[in-house]
Amino acid sequence: MCLVGAALAPPRLVRAQQLTATERAHAVAAVWSEARYNFASWDRVRADWDSALAANLRLATAPQSDLLFYRRLRRFVAMLGDGRAAVLASPNLRSRIARPPLLLTSVERRPFLTDFAENDEMRVARPERGAEILAVQGLPAEAWIRDSVLPEISAATPADRWQRAVAWMLEGERGTTLQLLVRVRGSEPRGLSVTRSFSLNDRWPLEPPAFAVESSPNGTTVVHIGSFADDDIVRQFDRTFPDFRAVQGLVLDLRRASDGKTEYAYQILARLTDQPFAAVRWKTPAYRAAFRAWNLADSAMSWYAPAAGSVAPRSDHPAYAGPLAVLASSATGGAAEDFLAAFRAARRGAIIGEPTAGSAGDLATFALPKGWGVQFCVTQHAFPDGTAFAGVGVRPDILVVPTVDALLAGTDPALEQALAYLARGGERP
Repeated sequence: MCLVGAALAPPRLVRAQQLTATERAHAVAAVWSEARYNFASWDRVRADWDSALAANLRLATAPQSDLLFYRRLRRFVAMLGDGRAAVLASPNLRSRIARPPLLLTSVERRPFLTDFAENDEMRVARPERGAEILAVQGLPAEAWIRDSVLPEISAATPADRWQRAVAWMLEGERGTTLQLLVRVRGSEPRGLSVTRSFSLNDRWPLEPPAFAVESSPNGTTVVHIGSFADDDIVRQFDRTFPDFRAVQGLVLDLRRASDGKTEYAYQILARLTDQPFAAVRWKTPAYRAAFRAWNLADSAMSWYAPAAGSVAPRSDHPAYAGPLAVLASSATGGAAEDFLAAFRAARRGAIIGEPTAGSAGDLATFALPKGWGVQFCVTQHAFPDGTAFAGVGVRPDILVVPTVDALLAGTDPALEQALAYLARGGERP
């Protein structure tokens, strides 16, 4: 998510519950310190973290709104290059940050409107699905994203960073209006006026279901998993598949799964094999104060790294032994990447789609003043054989990159490849 279109200048009105200069400095120092000793991927950080601390402490002393400070703190945290890092604003501020009810998708680095939620404004504006956003507030869309959005986006790979920026490119202060220039293929560009109306505290009306199933007459089943955040995912999977007698081929779609717990991902994988499988390896910084006295490497180079474990197949439900494919995208992250790493090690099937977000790891949340917080990964995960995928992602066995032509035609090339793979009995081309 990202705030755009807000002026980087002191506001005319001082809001209630505004952070003081001392509290802003406290927040900056806490982010620096907690990340310095707990963040797990310093080997990938190219920024000068100490210089960034000094610069942000200076900025924190100036009079400013909470909204402006939030943007600045997000830029600071984005320097970590962690796709799961985030600044957690207070509920009061979250109510003031909003976006229009438009679902945006990046294809070939171009922003497209793929869906919208019906309300009075949308019935008047008449947005069209498949429209490309050409400009925002008179600025070319690419320049708007690059200059106003990307600096605040936390991500481990360029592809994930860009798709996140597109998804949140219209966020800003609630109640403000955006003028867009959009175009549907074959038509002339036209203006579209939309209001930032759905705040961070509101339920997002375009959130995809966490679990959905499609079946075809030939016995192929497609399971869409949007999140591993709740153990209800496992219960839904088990209710849907008390056994797999009617399933001739299975596609697991993890292209939108970017959060959750690895435990739940493994519980589903444990239903897709009748053999134990290796879990991902993990390590976490192990700070040793004596190393500073001895001029040796500190926590950035010292690790606690337990031996790799394994996960047994589940005995409470029958396992699926048929052909299997998993879909992945540049947005696939967190627990879903751990699933893919274990899935590949188990040699259970093919991964089809794009390289993933490269942001697996356990999240820790640290408190900041007045109900604010910051979170980032405190473990670094790798394949069971030790091969790292942090910062690069899990690469697919069959690469399928989304195209504008496919989007506008309403086709799904990655799913088509998966179905063809299953039709071949799980043999790769």
